[in-house]
Amino acid sequence: MDEPRADGAQRCYRHPDREAYISCQRCERPICPDDMRDASVGFQCPECVNKGAKAVRAPRTVAGGAVQTREGIVSMTLIVVNVTLYVLQMATGDLRSELYQQGTMWPFGVAEGQYWRLLTSAFLHLSVLHIAFNMYALYLFGPFVERALGTVRFIAAYVTTAVVSGVFVMWLSNPLGGTAGASGAVFGLFGMALVLLLKARQDVRGLLVLLAINGAISFTGNISWQGHLGGFVAGCLLGLVFAYAPRERRTLVQVLAFTGTWVAVVVAVALRTASLTA
Repeated sequence: MDEPRADGAQRCYRHPDREAYISCQRCERPICPDDMRDASVGFQCPECVNKGAKAVRAPRTVAGGAVQTREGIVSMTLIVVNVTLYVLQMATGDLRSELYQQGTMWPFGVAEGQYWRLLTSAFLHLSVLHIAFNMYALYLFGPFVERALGTVRFIAAYVTTAVVSGVFVMWLSNPLGGTAGASGAVFGLFGMALVLLLKARQDVRGLLVLLAINGAISFTGNISWQGHLGGFVAGCLLGLVFAYAPRERRTLVQVLAFTGTWVAVVVAVALRTASLTA
């Protein structure tokens, strides 16, 4: 315990050369004005404030991710990346540009080892209307799912649904055809949003109507229903994991789910490659 000086004032335990006329409300050690930190009641010393901060658990999202300080930042970044790539595509020959030709989802190309197409195709688009629709859907649903998952989980889920969408295209579409667009990942967001809303017992009628309309459109014209289906299936499955994994083991369950999904992707690509190159 600190001894008082001759004039009756105690010495600050952190600065013995300074007078301390107040004690920390937590450890009761004397502190000088420079070491006084506002607390819920009175003042505390810096060490007690730091200990208290470590003891307080940081808020988490419903999926166990860290709460974002800037909401929707990843979704907005994805929109910027997609738009930027579309502008570059238009400036370098549009559908004939090297950017588009080397980035689209072409099953035979993937079978020949061009695996990047499974992901890069999700950032290329066929027309202004095509990218406008996808970016609007990403703007509407991206921030909601991102807020529920947290930054890291959202990025992992977006990339995974985009790649799974490409795998469905590789298996179910014309191997000589090419597809592109963020719609597979967007349908993944639809799937995750649907499960999360159902878990929260929210009204999903609007989302179901949107899904029905988009599902019907998927089977008309030159639209890849295969990619939409793959993204939606992957989104629903990941959504179930995010929404219903036991709280005490949710990170482990989520890691296992992602690992299992990517193992399935590797196996599916390998089998389809063997089939196309036989």
